[in-house]
Amino acid sequence: MKDAFGAPQTLLLLGGTSEIGLATARRLIGRRTRRVYLAGRPSPALDQAARELRALGAETMTVGFDALEPDTHEEVLGKVFAEGDIDTVLLAFGVLGDQAHDEQDPAAAVRVAATNYAGAVSSALVCGAALQRQGHGSLVVLSSVAGERARRSNFIYGSSKAGLDAFSQGLGDALHGCGVHVMVVRPGFVRTRMTEGRPEAPMATTPEAVAEAIETGLRRRTEVLWVPATLRPVMAAMRLLPRPLFRRLPM
Repeated sequence: MKDAFGAPQTLLLLGGTSEIGLATARRLIGRRTRRVYLAGRPSPALDQAARELRALGAETMTVGFDALEPDTHEEVLGKVFAEGDIDTVLLAFGVLGDQAHDEQDPAAAVRVAATNYAGAVSSALVCGAALQRQGHGSLVVLSSVAGERARRSNFIYGSSKAGLDAFSQGLGDALHGCGVHVMVVRPGFVRTRMTEGRPEAPMATTPEAVAEAIETGLRRRTEVLWVPATLRPVMAAMRLLPRPLFRRLPM
């Protein structure tokens, strides 16, 4: 279980090759985490991530997990929880997609939505129920500022994150009072492989900065976390902009 400073002993990372997820795992291992489950599609990258975390001193296991196969989530994740209590679940998987292409290919657009929203809903419900049975634990969900207001340039991705964000807040309300903490993380532009080659947005950040914020949020039991924090007033203003003016912004 967590110590007085909120550091988990065990971590389940859904999206085992996520750069933000792995940066968070490394940071938590430096504090107190000693067992890590990396859940993702079997791949050399997943195996390499496990080796790197083991080298830091954490017992690390890989778990075959596919966001697009919700029928398997209860069985796959149930086996992880059957091995012992999980202090923190970090839901970090997601795809950006290609907006221009996906607008012309409905099947590709649906794949983005199915991964970012439907797969997350399924796995979060399974993990939330398991944490509730334990009577303790945190579920951290990586949302995005893109979900605050859908932009022309990425409304498919943004809409999927908007749905995930609303769902996660509702799940947090449903689990309130049973010892389970749900934290929604809204990063801005993060410099990762997923955003490589794309124009960098203002207030861009790094996986390590997001990881540091997540660690602090776990300790404080924050419910909604903006990274960087300065995005909160910016996005509040964006939500209030009249639509004709919002459309004209260079985003």
